[in-house]
Amino acid sequence: MEYYEKAREILERHRKEIISGAEKTLQSTFEKGVQLFPDPSDLASVEEAQGFSFRLKEREKKLLRKIDEALERLKSGSFGICERCGEAIEEKRMLARPVTTFCISCKTLLEEEEKAEKIRR
Repeated sequence: MEYYEKAREILERHRKEIISGAEKTLQSTFEKGVQLFPDPSDLASVEEAQGFSFRLKEREKKLLRKIDEALERLKSGSFGICERCGEAIEEKRMLARPVTTFCISCKTLLEEEEKAEKIRR
């Protein structure tokens, strides 16, 4: 299907962007680490910014894993099939969020179940 190829392009582009961003972060961290910070508040500011950057990178690491899984589903032929109900996920949704594994109906139900679980706690 044509939309599979579009989805693959989107996934591969996102993957390259994440990896490129991670490489830039590592390079920047290395360069900043080489500098000396005579003022402790300067060092604290840099460390805070690095901590925030690393938290963002952790989220991107999870997204990268989801991208790899979606690319694998494309190869195996299970891309675009809802993990919960087994029905095809709408093309529009797959192109908007190609890492998704649930159709809108099932995702909505899962979110409602999660909310109900939080309320019970």
